[in-house]
This record gives sequence, structure tokens and C-alpha cells, in this order.
Amino acid sequence: MGKTKFCTGISEISDTYMGLILDQWGVLHNGEKPYEGVVDCLKELKSRKKYIVILSNSGKKAEDNKASLKKMGIGPSLYDAIVTSGEMTWQGIHDQEDGFFKGLGKSCYVISRGGDVALLEGTGVKVAKDIEKADFILITGVDVPKKTLADYEPVLRAGVRRGLKALCANPDTRTMLGLGFMMGPGQIARRYEDFGGVVHYIGKPHQPIFQHCIRLMQKKEIYAGQIVVVGDTMAHDIMGGCLAGLDTCLVKGGLHSGTFRNTKNPAEVDLALESLVAQYNNIRPNYLIDRMFWGKTLPDRKHKKRAQPRSKDL
Repeated sequence: MGKTKFCTGISEISDTYMGLILDQWGVLHNGEKPYEGVVDCLKELKSRKKYIVILSNSGKKAEDNKASLKKMGIGPSLYDAIVTSGEMTWQGIHDQEDGFFKGLGKSCYVISRGGDVALLEGTGVKVAKDIEKADFILITGVDVPKKTLADYEPVLRAGVRRGLKALCANPDTRTMLGLGFMMGPGQIARRYEDFGGVVHYIGKPHQPIFQHCIRLMQKKEIYAGQIVVVGDTMAHDIMGGCLAGLDTCLVKGGLHSGTFRNTKNPAEVDLALESLVAQYNNIRPNYLIDRMFWGKTLPDRKHKKRAQPRSKDL
């Protein structure tokens, strides 16, 4: 792969692709509200007949994410589908037919945020309040800042002693809320592995969820070479997209914002990017962008006229 292209807006790459797979947190919103320019950008993409899939490591079902996005002002007319790791987890627990879902059992101990057990509703699996009575463990969220990783360790050790499988419906090790970052469910899953437990991860960067998105696109006659993944994490979005054979675009302002915070010119941005590439097995995004922003004058949206941006090769 050649050098990463630095783009001043999504408009610079939109003509190249018919399908976009977009991350949520760190790309569309910060967990509380959309980033400036996101709604206009989505409107421009839809006006150009682009097929948009929102792909999230959310431990909730797609309908729950749809409702949350709508409250933030990102309505269903701005995208075509939502795919979540929670949705795929729900289906696997419900069916218990394939792979590591097969024969999980009918009693589950849930580690979630705020005691949320909605992901088991309608599956036929009961919630076990005592780890000693559970058949398996489901990790969907974290009660931060109320709880620390150490607070979860006693129940994790008990699960390992009983040889329980754990499903992690959200592999994120860090999650964004407002202007800060918090511990993600993936850290609990990793600690379970540290203690000797077996964890199965559902979501990015693992390939089943990307292949599901690709199949949705193929139904619209959009194929891999016409799809770009836009995300804010190297470990999940960029690595997962690259492994699926898709082009990728890294958003600087999300999870890796600290890496780029003090960069003042293209040379410094390049150095910061190269440090990330080296950390992630030389996986490289095709494009780098400040944020999910259209980047060109939109006279019909009453935007102020400005010079047309130019792309720079890093």
C-alpha cells in the first residue's frame, strides 16, 4: 500500500465509492451529540445515492442504536442500515446453532452498564444473578466510573474456576463519552483471559461482522472495491476493514486524537501516523481525515463560500 492521502473532507473520496461503512462513536458523535458537520455530510452522501451502513461495537441491538441516534438528530433517512455486535450476539444466543454459540446453555450471567439485560430478551435464556448458577457469561458494557476493573475481578475469577465461556458483545477496550475516554467492555474480557478464561469476541475487527456488512452491500450490487470503511480506531475499524479487503479512512479526532493533538504541519501529521502504523503491524489507512465533514461549499445549505479544499499526500 502507498502513502496515506490526507483529505480535508469526505467530498474528496465520495466519488470513488458507492458504499460507506461508518463507525458511530468518535466518527458520527461523541456519545452525547453529533459532531459539527456530520448531519450535513450524511445528507450530501445520501443525495448522491450512497449506501451507508453504520457499524458499531455496541452491545445493544440495532433498534436501540437507531433510537439513540434519532434522539441525537441522526435520523433513519441519513443511512441505510445499522449493524451492531449486540445484534449479532443476540441472534447467536437465540439460535445456539453455529460455532462458539452452539450449546451455550439457558442461564447467563450478564456484565453490563446499569444492569442492562435487554440483549437476552426474546432469546429464551434466563439471567443468572449468581455466577455459580450460570452456563455462560455475557459482557456488553461497563459501569464506569462507578466501578473499576478490580471490582469485576472476583466474579471473573469465579467464572474461570467454573470453566464458563464468555461472550464479549463489545470488544472496545476504550470508549468515548463526551470529551473523555473510559474503560470499555473489552478490558473486562481481556482480564478474564488473563485469569485463564475463554472469551469469544463479536464485533470489529473480527471478520464475521464485516462480511455481514459486505453482504448487505452486495444485495445492492455494491462490491468490495466500491466500499470504504470510516472509523476512528486503528485496532477495530482500520485493521478490520483492511483484513476484509476494504479501503479505509481514519478519523484523527476520535480515539487517536491524542496522537495527532500537537501536530502543526503535514510532516508532523505524517510522523504521528507512522507511529500508529508501526504499532498496528503496518496496517495503514488509505485516507486520513480530521473529522466526518463534507469539506466543500454547500450553497443550498447556506454555507459560507470558501475556496475549494485541496488534498495533500502524506
